[in-house]
This record gives sequence, C-alpha cells and structure tokens, in this order.
Amino acid sequence: MERKSILREKSFAFAVRIVKLVQYMQSDKKEFVLSKQLLRSGTAVGALISEAQYGQSDADFLSKMNIALKEVNETVYWIKLLYAVDYLTEKEFTAINNDSEELLAMLVSTTKTMKTKIKAKNKKSTSNYSLLTSN
Repeated sequence: MERKSILREKSFAFAVRIVKLVQYMQSDKKEFVLSKQLLRSGTAVGALISEAQYGQSDADFLSKMNIALKEVNETVYWIKLLYAVDYLTEKEFTAINNDSEELLAMLVSTTKTMKTKIKAKNKKSTSNYSLLTSN
C-alpha cells in the first residue's frame, strides 16, 4: 500500500492548477511562450517528488528533491513575471503564488532534513570504519 505524502498531494494539486492556469493563459490571454515555461516548471515539481519516492538511495532522493526545489523556484519566477506584465490579476497571482511558496518551504525543509540524515549516516559509517582500522 502506498504511503500518503502531503508533499506529493500538494505538488499534484499545484500541477493541476498550473495546467488550468496555462489553459486560461493560452485561450483567454493568447499568451503562449511564457505559459509554456510555466507549464514545464510547474508540472515538473510533482513529477520529481513522485520520482524521488522510489529513489535508489538517500542521495538519489535528495538529488530529485533538490531539482524539484529548483523547479518550484523557477515557477515562482514565471508567476511573478506574468503578474508584473499584467497577465495575472492580483487575486490570481496571490492564490497561485501562495501555493508555490508553500511548496518551496516544504521542499526546503525536506532537503535540509535529508542532508542532515545523510551527514549523520556518513559520520556514523566513517566512525565505524575508523574503529575497524585502528588496531
């Protein structure tokens, strides 16, 4: 049975919002270039988080999460740009930006936790190795 992950659920819901926003941008605003960038980065976040779940190692998991972090940060950039050039209203911007900032914070926390875990593991294995070789 698959374990529930708030981060995966939120990133999926975010991707759905991004797809709908891009559909709106293309059909109503006739904006195609920036919206494609937003679609690429905004949907990559959830895909990377899902991929990380089955990482081959803690380092692989961390790598995927770091890339997801970079993608959500890029998405924030595109959202801010679309707002700055008046493709998004303040209400639209605030709603989607709050979601992206929440994902950003969750990914920062996840990557920090995993880095700490990896360091602790490495420190433990290094100390075990030195105990074995000190005789």
